[in-house]
Amino acid sequence: MGEDAKPVAFLKALTLESQAALHGKSLAITELPFRVGRESRGPNEGWIRSNQERREGRSAPNNDLYIWEQSRELFVSREHFQIEKREGSFWLVDRKSTLGTWVEGQLVGGKKAGGAVELFPNDVIILGSHQSGFVFKFVVA
Repeated sequence: MGEDAKPVAFLKALTLESQAALHGKSLAITELPFRVGRESRGPNEGWIRSNQERREGRSAPNNDLYIWEQSRELFVSREHFQIEKREGSFWLVDRKSTLGTWVEGQLVGGKKAGGAVELFPNDVIILGSHQSGFVFKFVVA
C-alpha cells in the first residue's frame, strides 16, 4: 500500500485484539482489494505489510493485513477475507475461510465455502467466531 495514497475506507478496532492487529485504533485502506488473513510465521505480533515486508522477494504476499492469534484455538484463516469494490459498492468477500466472517450478524462463508456480502458504512466485521476477539467497524472515507 502506498503511504501517500488517499484512503478509500478504514477498519476501526472495536476490541483490544483488533487494536493490536491494526497497531492502533484504525487502519486506512488505500488500495483495493484489501486482503486480511492470519500470520502463520514470524514474531508474536500483528503484521501489516505496509510497515514490514515479511516474505522474501520471490514470494508475493497473500494479505495486506496479517493478524497474529495468540490463543491456542485459531479463529482466523491464513486467507480469511478481502474488501473490494464492485460497481461503486464495497463488498466483503470471504476467501474460503474455515469459520467464515460475520458482517452485521450475518455469516458469510465458512467451511471453506466462500461467499460475499455488500458492506455499508459502520458495518461490524467479526473474523471467524464471536469468541475470536477480532472485531472491526468498516468506515468509509
